[in-house]
Amino acid sequence: MLKLNQITKQYKAGKPIFSNISMQFEQGRGYGLVGPNGSGKTTFLRVLSVNSFPTGGNVTYNDLDIHQKPVQYLKHVGLVHDEETLPRHLTATELLQWIIRSRKLWDDGNSPDQINTLLDKLALEERDEPIGTYSTGMKKKTQIAAAFIVNPDILIMDEPLRGLDQSTRSTVFEMIVEAKRKKSLILMASHSMRSVNEIFDKIVEFPL
Repeated sequence: MLKLNQITKQYKAGKPIFSNISMQFEQGRGYGLVGPNGSGKTTFLRVLSVNSFPTGGNVTYNDLDIHQKPVQYLKHVGLVHDEETLPRHLTATELLQWIIRSRKLWDDGNSPDQINTLLDKLALEERDEPIGTYSTGMKKKTQIAAAFIVNPDILIMDEPLRGLDQSTRSTVFEMIVEAKRKKSLILMASHSMRSVNEIFDKIVEFPL
């Protein structure tokens, strides 16, 4: 369970992005974060992915304070950021290899097939070319593959469908449903409720 305890985030003097927010997110459930651009969705997910610290309060995952123990926490997390923060010099295949190895999950017999199966599913044909040469859609596919490759306990995704063709969108929906079936906690931000209400158990509307 991911639990927020009186979370406040404020960048400068004036009105905070959100203030004294307490809520909890349970394993095996999907939460759609919906609201217009600038409503705080991305900031909220940055706090939950330890890319940003709260101004007040704390966030725990199974009694682990995520900002005090970020390395331990992130072992459970798959991320799709709102920005294309990917190493340009690596290929998609090399990136997924690095992620699996960094979590000490590499298996010479199974991991290469696991990578190729996932990239096939996402129709990423240029998997052995440098990521710096990819189009926006290809980079988004790589981000999604990187988030899903280790079957994380928590998936945090900020507009993961943006820039994808309809076929890939359908594939990603299926992947999210399957992850939830396996008891992953799903947190996904979208500017449109229509893109999330079919697969999520609860809609969290922003601004909070």
